[in-house]
Amino acid sequence: MRVLVTTAVPAERDAVAAAFTAPGPASASASAHTVPGAVLSRVALPAPSGGGDQLVLDLLAGGVGPAAAAASTAAALTAATLNGEPYDVVVSAGIGGGFQPDAPVGSLVLADEITVADLGAETTETAGAAGAAGATGTPEVPEPAHGFIPVTELGFGTVTHRPPNSLVREITAVTGARQGSVLTVSTVTGSAARAVELRRRHPRALAEAMEGFGVAEAASAHGVPVLEIRAVSNPVGPRDRAAWRIGEALAALTGAFGKLAPVLESWNPHDLTH
Repeated sequence: MRVLVTTAVPAERDAVAAAFTAPGPASASASAHTVPGAVLSRVALPAPSGGGDQLVLDLLAGGVGPAAAAASTAAALTAATLNGEPYDVVVSAGIGGGFQPDAPVGSLVLADEITVADLGAETTETAGAAGAAGATGTPEVPEPAHGFIPVTELGFGTVTHRPPNSLVREITAVTGARQGSVLTVSTVTGSAARAVELRRRHPRALAEAMEGFGVAEAASAHGVPVLEIRAVSNPVGPRDRAAWRIGEALAALTGAFGKLAPVLESWNPHDLTH
């Protein structure tokens, strides 16, 4: 099983690596692996004693924001395919903001939907303004668009990627993560008003970060399943540095990945429908 883990910054990458490289009888070997435009930290776990595939994780600090994450992840995926070592799963991992009170600081959030929250158009119009006819033939009353139309309603692209249900269930069970939507934003929320508006548009949202959708777009283009896991370092809303708990969140990220190895080793990459 080969896994690509993309983080934004080296501190997050190192927190993931710490789950596997701590001294001990079952510690993994670590090495550097160069691909165009990036250096991967490769972590290879000992082969399972009962047989089966060895778990190899390539850890990539791919940059901040969806564009950098998409570009770096795509480069790593392409290089792996050309080398005859394609990945089975891609994981977007790191810290992020949590929507309160459902995702408190220090908690883990596992995405069952990876949704870009600000890809679309601002508008002062109303949704359905053309007066499309409903099932009865009567024009439907348009609903307020509240100033934003997602790109899909403009007839382009996608706004959501869904990780494999079976893998999400298994990881939730072993990590105790909260399961819900993780939003990708290009501008981190800094006000209570925007936090409320995002939650209104995305009622299942538990966290926001800046890279998940970019990673998911690259994985989708290569036909590879994707996950996103976030450790909550701060509440979504007004920027209050005194309330940030980055160290605590990085420790939670390490703890989560320490529990993932058996799940990833046993998961069937072809089980994408359950």
